[in-house]
Amino acid sequence: MSEWNFMTVIIVLGVFALWKLELAATLLNLRSFPARVPDELAGVMDTAKLDQAREYLRINARFGMVQSSVSLTVLLVFWGLGGFSGLDGLARGLSASDLVAGLIFLSLLTLGQSLIGMPFAVYETFIIEQRFGFNRATPRTFILDRLKGLLLAALLGLPLLAAVLWIFSNVAHSWLWAWVVVTVFQLVLTYLAPSWIMPLFNKFTPMPEGPLKQAIESLGEHCHFPLSGVFVMDGSKRSTKANAFFTGLGKRKKIALFDTLIEKSTQPELLGVLAHEIGHFRCGHIRQRLVVGIVQSAVIFFLLGLATDPHGAFARLLFNAFGVETISPHVGLVLFLILLEPVTKLLGVLANAWSRHHEFEADAYAAHATGNGDALAEALKKLSADHLSHPTPAALRVWLDYSHPPLLQRLAMLRVAR
Repeated sequence: MSEWNFMTVIIVLGVFALWKLELAATLLNLRSFPARVPDELAGVMDTAKLDQAREYLRINARFGMVQSSVSLTVLLVFWGLGGFSGLDGLARGLSASDLVAGLIFLSLLTLGQSLIGMPFAVYETFIIEQRFGFNRATPRTFILDRLKGLLLAALLGLPLLAAVLWIFSNVAHSWLWAWVVVTVFQLVLTYLAPSWIMPLFNKFTPMPEGPLKQAIESLGEHCHFPLSGVFVMDGSKRSTKANAFFTGLGKRKKIALFDTLIEKSTQPELLGVLAHEIGHFRCGHIRQRLVVGIVQSAVIFFLLGLATDPHGAFARLLFNAFGVETISPHVGLVLFLILLEPVTKLLGVLANAWSRHHEFEADAYAAHATGNGDALAEALKKLSADHLSHPTPAALRVWLDYSHPPLLQRLAMLRVAR
């Protein structure tokens, strides 16, 4: 059983505060939904579409509140019944090796979380998204996606976890070396993902020769964007929602457009969206986020070192709070992540604010690159209406979760950029 100490109080207050904050943001977001179609969206949304968007928001809000409440309850019950200590004992009983026991502990915990989350994923995909016409995934595709994800986690995640656990158990200045290993792994994975991992889930077809491809290549040349390929991704395999992105490290980039985006957009609108994505590259956003992410992970690994130090007072206090006797890297990793969740949320607020600033800069770049912001504005309005997005989200919800500015703010900026 856990020992109620200062650390216990901090963690319990933190997780409850996050839950209450999310609940408040959800309720405020429901109240802020407009009663009539905003003038800026009059061309792409009518009253029926607005009512559908309101219902989509309401159902997802209720679903999110149930899901978060279940997650919080499961955590508190598992914690209160000594689940972390019991699972650690089970893992150690299955293997005399601390490293293998650690992998068993983390694998069982991950599997348990996946099983608890599976009904929610099924309901969201085949009930909510299906009801509003978004879902195109079949049960076979859904199951294969999960199996592929588990296989990748085993093939890539377990060796990485084994390396990190071994380092924390055997190497001096372990946090530093673990950070180096994870950072290198992430960079390599980012480089390999477009060619080796993403094709496992989606089909990427080179865009056929024609006016659209020529226009995209001309835009890349005009923006001095090192474009090495233009691909169409079968996003319609799973959803009617549309998007576009570019992949690749270094000087050679590949652009991928969802087939649904091509179906729903005019050529100028597509070029506006792509100019926005190129704007992130030209404004240095990708490089900036990469550097900040690496530095942030270094701080996290340093703190993780304190949370797994078998001779440290901080680690002892943390493990006592969760009722675990033996200090170990694998249990410490999980307990530290629970403790870190409120801090992560705060850092996420700052990161989202920074991201929204970057989105405004990318919009301005797109308006300059294409001559005006009209095409991008039309594309954004269509995407918002098609996705049944909230036209006027509450300020608290934006502050907490929005990595992109609300649509009306982006449209106002694009009018200035003309």
